[in-house]
Amino acid sequence: MTTRGDGAVGVTLDAQWSIGTRLHGGYLLAVLARAARESAGAGHPHVTAVTGSFIGPPDPGEAMVRVETLRIGKSVAQTRASLIQQGRTCVEAHVTLGLLSDSDPWWSAHEPVDIPPEHECFRVPVEPPGLGVQVPLMGVLEEHIHPGHMGFAFGEPAQNGVIATWQRLADGSDWDPVSLLVTLDPGPPIASELGLMGWFPTISLSAYIRRLPAPGPVRVRLSATDVGGDRMDQSVSVWDSKDRLVGQASHLTGVRLPAGR
Repeated sequence: MTTRGDGAVGVTLDAQWSIGTRLHGGYLLAVLARAARESAGAGHPHVTAVTGSFIGPPDPGEAMVRVETLRIGKSVAQTRASLIQQGRTCVEAHVTLGLLSDSDPWWSAHEPVDIPPEHECFRVPVEPPGLGVQVPLMGVLEEHIHPGHMGFAFGEPAQNGVIATWQRLADGSDWDPVSLLVTLDPGPPIASELGLMGWFPTISLSAYIRRLPAPGPVRVRLSATDVGGDRMDQSVSVWDSKDRLVGQASHLTGVRLPAGR
């Protein structure tokens, strides 16, 4: 990132973080969150919440982020960040920052998702069979899918509306509050498990980072509650290697339903 004379931050959007030709939504929010973190100052070092609207897909390459400080308080900093490319706003987000700890929750009713060990799960390749497009994202992100949630890959989706995965960064880096935003926009989309095909664009995504994650892979549970009216919700929960909930998200996505549905 480079700060420009007009106060905007210049960024280079990396094509590795793509699904097909589209840059990954969690990655784009991470770009905005990183710029917002720089503007919030040392007293608010961690992103704690992001609500993003996806207006139009940016292309890999040069872009800029414009950050507006809305409020700097004692424990919370609130900002608005916009990703702009060739004069067009592509993503806009409200980013909240503060100071996270690695302490255990005082109380939690959210048990970690039940998933077999990582080595017993299916690793998603850069060229998933039957998809017809490359997923460069899988070169920088290692994702292993629960074998019981793989029916969609063989034309036999269970239609339970749940996909569980392990995720880790391919370069061996540990997760942090910014990179966790990638896990909170997981693939494959839950529509695949419901037997739906096509592109499912994210319209709005709200993410929450609860605490600093412990080193190691995270477990991710993606689920749907309701599909209809050309809209689908997706809920995401992420647990770290100490079985602690470290992130949550809610998505609203577009979906094309089969005729007659």
